[in-house]
Amino acid sequence: MEHLIGREEEKAILQKALLSDEAELVAIYGRRRIGKTFLIRNFYQKQMIFEFSGVHNATLSDQLANFAQALTHSMKSLPVETPVNWRQAFSLLESYVAPLIKKQKRVLFFDEFPWIHTPRSGFMQAFENFWNMWASRQENLVVVICGSAASWMIQKVINNRGGLHNRVTQRIRLLPFNLSETEAYLSSRKVKLDQYQLLQLYMAMGGVPLYLKEVNIGESTAQALDRTCFKKSGLLHNEFKILYHSLFEEAVHHMDVIRALAAKPGGLTRNEIIEVCSLTSGGGTTQLLEELSESGFITPYVPFEKTSRDSIYKLTDEYSLFYIKFIENSKSHGAGTWIRLSESTSWKSWSGLAFESICLKHDQQIKKAIGIADVYTEVSPWRHTAEKKEDGAQIDLLFDRKDNCINLCEIKFSRFEFVIDKKYAAILEQKERVFRQKTKTHKTLFFTLITTYGAKKNDNYANLIQKEITMEALFKA
Repeated sequence: MEHLIGREEEKAILQKALLSDEAELVAIYGRRRIGKTFLIRNFYQKQMIFEFSGVHNATLSDQLANFAQALTHSMKSLPVETPVNWRQAFSLLESYVAPLIKKQKRVLFFDEFPWIHTPRSGFMQAFENFWNMWASRQENLVVVICGSAASWMIQKVINNRGGLHNRVTQRIRLLPFNLSETEAYLSSRKVKLDQYQLLQLYMAMGGVPLYLKEVNIGESTAQALDRTCFKKSGLLHNEFKILYHSLFEEAVHHMDVIRALAAKPGGLTRNEIIEVCSLTSGGGTTQLLEELSESGFITPYVPFEKTSRDSIYKLTDEYSLFYIKFIENSKSHGAGTWIRLSESTSWKSWSGLAFESICLKHDQQIKKAIGIADVYTEVSPWRHTAEKKEDGAQIDLLFDRKDNCINLCEIKFSRFEFVIDKKYAAILEQKERVFRQKTKTHKTLFFTLITTYGAKKNDNYANLIQKEITMEALFKA
């Protein structure tokens, strides 16, 4: 089996469940294509004695037939007769599992758990009964339930108020690879790209393993994007709608929010999203934003010296932004498409925003690089909209430190060494002045420059920049 890259925290949780002297119910959730199934199969390959996956939009009879087939495969026996309901299905499973867990820990794996629970199927009630009345008493049993519909998993399983209330013993929210894991993953597949090319690839695909798996040995980032995004047969050419419709019942509304955030790189507040997308201000919108957030598509940030009520939502799924910006309305297809697009002015604005988003995700690597890993900090962007006779300003990322200092991070994506000229120096000075005036902070401000290849050390640099890091820092583990 393919080697498991990264996922150190997740592996520790799975190992803890395996070494436990009690029954364990492990819930794992995260967006599609993220590697949930691979993680469980790989880590528990020696202990797994049963695996069953729900099928999207399948009928109850089809799900039960698939269960019988999965049990037949596990038992290596004559075909198991399809059970008439889920209670009977779990009774069959108990009979199969009981003798196998007398002496050693074993694992049962229910994949795409939300898809098994079809309307009026009785599945959840049967599973609750299975866990509470039998499985929870088996000290040598680990039951793993997995789902791509993150919000459903949280509401119906982790925060369940019925038979599964407080029954989950371990939970894993699986997120995309960071840059370090992406580099290691591609290297394990013999794909050799320098960090600048990897960064461009990440801007389009994010750290989604199944997307990254599409990159071929000896292929440049431009070639990989041409083939996967701009050929009609490419995996990512039509992935956008498939992805959202597979995760959310009312996917149209979710995609509306994604498009609204794609059009506003600085992000939108909850009220702004409601206005732009013509949503109601009730619980439905709250649930919609939670679903997108828990699935990793958007991220709420609490602005400097504000509360969670003032959160700004940003689109942080790289593929979604790339699709809306370049793939969806592209008139070009095939070889050379991305190279042509990457020479356009829209590429320049997109690359800067994509790099900024990546830096927000790698705040811990940035903290370490600027030497404040052990200092308590609160991380956020900051913006002040221009008013009459007043200048506006935006800080891409700031670290509000407990030691009475603030790092104001200026993020610049460039193909070459970045140069702070006189005009840009004036912009930075304005940002610092407006920030100081509007926040009325007395803390020491340090301008921190984050670039791809560093900056030229001219007078403007010397007068303004206290810390500088390059893209290399983002690839640190």
